[in-house]
Amino acid sequence: MVLNKSMKQKKGKKGSAAQYLTRTQALRKLQLSLPEFRRLCILKGIHPREPRKKPKGANKTYYHVKDLAFLLHEPLLEVFRHIKAYQRKVNKAKAKQQLELAEKLCLRRPQYTLDKLVRERYPSFVDAVRDIDDPLCIVNLFSALPASKGYKIPVDSVHNSRKLSLEWQAYVVRAGCLKKVFVAVKGFYYQAEVCGQTVTWLVPHERSQVLPADVDYRVMVTFLEFYQTMLKFVFFKLYHDVNLKYPPALDADLESNAAGLNAVITEGEGAALDEEEGAGEVAEGERE
Repeated sequence: MVLNKSMKQKKGKKGSAAQYLTRTQALRKLQLSLPEFRRLCILKGIHPREPRKKPKGANKTYYHVKDLAFLLHEPLLEVFRHIKAYQRKVNKAKAKQQLELAEKLCLRRPQYTLDKLVRERYPSFVDAVRDIDDPLCIVNLFSALPASKGYKIPVDSVHNSRKLSLEWQAYVVRAGCLKKVFVAVKGFYYQAEVCGQTVTWLVPHERSQVLPADVDYRVMVTFLEFYQTMLKFVFFKLYHDVNLKYPPALDADLESNAAGLNAVITEGEGAALDEEEGAGEVAEGERE
């Protein structure tokens, strides 16, 4: 029996060849550079896949076409393109020694938030608590690292990591949910029971840290950027459940003197409301 030519299966239209694309093909489709693609995948939680048949070779990295379609309709993609265009303008102004123009362009650089991505990746609060181990480890790690322009570790990221690590310690102490502690070469392993979930995290030993040169810190900072936003959502709910105001105040003097957890000032929501009402009564009395 002779098959009609129109009935023959065309190569690459079905099976693994049609369902998966290599990383190079994905970059062409999304019109992104490799660092931008990695950053977007980290923020969206997209990972490479391992198809049964690898049509382009076993040494290639593959992504599912549905995941790439998911990235293609992400609003952050357009924001990243605007930021890239703005950075070109800033570099051009600096090359022409137009420093005032470069500074103005930096101030008007497009901004974005990751709140939508947190709600998208964690539909329920328990899902976020179940996945909180890695964020806590990364935040505690960066709180012990020095900021570096050469490795592109921003000062704000280190300070925010330090603040979040202290907020987590304050919650664990106030809620009394710590179950186990183990001291190892890497640091202190802690385990707590939070909302019925077992949470384990690592706190490095407090010593001067040397940044190894063979680590891609840009990837780690991208993870940190998402984890910090996620932890703020989780901490707000946890603090609210134990009737504490979030974010807690941080005593700048105690923190500068390396007081650690003693620098965190936790107060109940009721106390904060009483203070606001008292302040309002004083203001009314002054007006009278």
